[in-house]
Amino acid sequence: DESHEVAKNISMQVAAMNPIALNEEGVNSNIIEKEVEIAKDLLRKEGKPEGMLENIAKGKIKRFFKENTLVNQSYIKDNKTTVKAYVKSVNENLIVTGFARLALN
Repeated sequence: DESHEVAKNISMQVAAMNPIALNEEGVNSNIIEKEVEIAKDLLRKEGKPEGMLENIAKGKIKRFFKENTLVNQSYIKDNKTTVKAYVKSVNENLIVTGFARLALN
């Protein structure tokens, strides 16, 4: 059944790419603030004008979300699409509502 295949593929995605949240809303605001400050500090060191820092930092945060939120990640079996687009392409009514990742030391 297609939903089982999607679940298996999403499980492989989670195992391989280790997302920190399902989507942007799931990322702790403290993490976002920290990433913005890191980006701004790096940009200052590169000599970027203060007036440009906010816009450039926003772009870096978009990239952070793309790399670290499951539905926005590039799908590992077809990196031309996102996980969200892959799920929709299989069945318009399927929605990823959450995930859990366990790691053994």
